[in-house]
Amino acid sequence: MDVKDFKIQWFPGHMTKARRMMEDQLRLVDVVVELLDARIPASSVNPMLRQMAGNKPRVIALNKMDMADPVKTEAWLCRLKQEGVPVCSVDCHTGKGVKQMLNLVKEAAKPVLEKWQKKGVRNRDVRLMIVGVPNVGKSTLINRLAGRVKAIASDRPGVTKQKQWVTIAKGLELLDTPGVLWPKFEDPETGLHLALTGAVKDDIYDRRNAVVLLLQELLQKYPQQLASFYNITPAPEETAETVMEKIAAARGCIKAGGLLDLNKTEQMIQYEFKTAKMGRFTLDEP
Repeated sequence: MDVKDFKIQWFPGHMTKARRMMEDQLRLVDVVVELLDARIPASSVNPMLRQMAGNKPRVIALNKMDMADPVKTEAWLCRLKQEGVPVCSVDCHTGKGVKQMLNLVKEAAKPVLEKWQKKGVRNRDVRLMIVGVPNVGKSTLINRLAGRVKAIASDRPGVTKQKQWVTIAKGLELLDTPGVLWPKFEDPETGLHLALTGAVKDDIYDRRNAVVLLLQELLQKYPQQLASFYNITPAPEETAETVMEKIAAARGCIKAGGLLDLNKTEQMIQYEFKTAKMGRFTLDEP
């Protein structure tokens, strides 16, 4: 199957509203923290956001570092640093890297604070906003920063709806906003990677096609890990469809009459990839 054939039926009415809201809120903050998925650092970039943010100081944080290929994460960090943007990797669930992220925010805000000091305003809080595509981990990060549950965290895209201010530390105020996607996916591979990592809802794409394309990609990039996890032996040049059948047989996904239950198999594969039970993979190449 060709990734060019992967389609997402996307009707972004509420996202258009969220974009207008974000444009208004960007005027209120000093620094923007762009949270990306470390498994798909390119696919989880929102080009519309960067256009709206303009010259406002920006920090990039690669979240879900514990689920991504550590070698490729380091390569992505090097590449992004070369582009001149402060960047770090974080794990919102454990808090790893979060302190470094806040230090980068404070450093990025220095020119803004100096401008306020020249106007006679001292001890002004740094105002930041964490933005990203849905389900990238914004609410989990905000909860950790606040030290208590201040935002609704969920593994479903589109849960965070209303804006809310959160004091996260002395001198730091954070504005929570809904995750924003752009109206259409210019690149089918971007749409596929966002679907596989949970940034778009399951009911707007063909899951079977998505899982077949995932297996194709893993067979190309991580064949040994895939074979070891499912205890299968893919033949050279074997198709993703036959690999899925081998996985179904290995895991006992069998319907009455001895037929393979491919619906159950595709759900299982998608879940085990999305939750990193299958292993630490990065789909976007640095």
